[in-house]
Amino acid sequence: MAGAEGIVKIPELRKKITFTLIVLAVYRLGVHIPTPGVDGEALKAAFASMQGTIFGWFNLFSGGALEKFSIFALGIMPYISASIIFQLLTVMVPYLSDLQKEGDQGRKKITQYTRYATVLLCFIQGFGIASTLQAYTTPQPVVLDPGFAFKLMTTITLTGGTMFLVWLGEQISERGIGNGTSMIIFAGIAAGIPQGISSAISLVRTGEIGIGKLLLVGALIVATFFVIIFVERASRRIPVHYAKRVVGRKIYGGQNTHIPVKLNTAGVIPPIFASSLLMFPATIGTFWAAGLIQTISSWLAPGGWLYEILFVGLIFFFAYFYTAVVFKTEDVAENLKKYGGFIPGIRPGESTVRYIDYVLTRLTLGGAVYISLICVLPTIMTQYLKVPFMFGGTSVLILVGVALDTVAQIETFMLSRNYEGFMKHARVKGRAAYT
Repeated sequence: MAGAEGIVKIPELRKKITFTLIVLAVYRLGVHIPTPGVDGEALKAAFASMQGTIFGWFNLFSGGALEKFSIFALGIMPYISASIIFQLLTVMVPYLSDLQKEGDQGRKKITQYTRYATVLLCFIQGFGIASTLQAYTTPQPVVLDPGFAFKLMTTITLTGGTMFLVWLGEQISERGIGNGTSMIIFAGIAAGIPQGISSAISLVRTGEIGIGKLLLVGALIVATFFVIIFVERASRRIPVHYAKRVVGRKIYGGQNTHIPVKLNTAGVIPPIFASSLLMFPATIGTFWAAGLIQTISSWLAPGGWLYEILFVGLIFFFAYFYTAVVFKTEDVAENLKKYGGFIPGIRPGESTVRYIDYVLTRLTLGGAVYISLICVLPTIMTQYLKVPFMFGGTSVLILVGVALDTVAQIETFMLSRNYEGFMKHARVKGRAAYT
């Protein structure tokens, strides 16, 4: 309650949260704006037959926009896919690596290239989805006026919708609270919770699943929440000691502290990146109704054994890759050496780098195993418990992870404001005492 009162009392924080909620409301409103030229009733029938396929997975991350075939049907996943591509390229391409080292100007250029790549991916995915819907004619055509004009109009509409979502995400990151892209995905998944609960109750009423199985599923979801919260807050503390330094007449250092290293440093990025990357074959497969590519696309449908193996493998890859991106062990060791800090029993410099790398590698392995176990939970639920809806795993991980990050940002903001207020009060009191 004290935290809520603190939020209300800080005007700037209140404005940030209000702005974020308004932007998310605009996003949810846009989900219900349909793309022109599609028969709504025929679309419902078509999508009902596509449940359990890659389209159901697309629909999850688009917040139900694909099911309605709204202007936001592609969601923000093309932008995430483009971000993955450029993060990988910055490691392999010297030009992009140099741009990243140039500071804000270099990062702005990389962001601009990422937007261009997003537009290209949107055109590919939008044209593929439009072609798939146009080819769907059983039991009745989905497209009212098929032809190239429909494909072009749909592609441009969906591309514009995704780029608008990218802009909304940037506005949240700049003027609101939390990471804009993650908040949009969070809002889309959270919007499906009431429908999932309603569907589960309907299944119990019709006798398709028993009340005992439903309670078991609910207990699994609640337990998953607690496990995620516990692990996301878990960290390894590397002890650090600062030697005493004499500067002029003052003595600095001589204190003990620690470097907190989270068990899951990469957060929710690995499953988002992995699922986004696995959507590529399905997107390409929409252009071919038969052949090898269509066969490969069917093999990589969510729920299949090959998909799950690749999904777990990509989670491990991105867990290590993203941890290496956000946690620079060389910079940490250099800063410790610069300010006279050292890890007890470890020599400063290269030995410190190797020790931190060793700790980080072991922690990341545990984090990757944890993420993989959480993310394959939907498959276990559907195949062994025979639950006909997918809620858990990746969805819960994203929901809890984004919520914890947002709360942490709010707490950091409140702490900084309280500190500034304390310092201001101290300065005023000091001037009063001086006069």
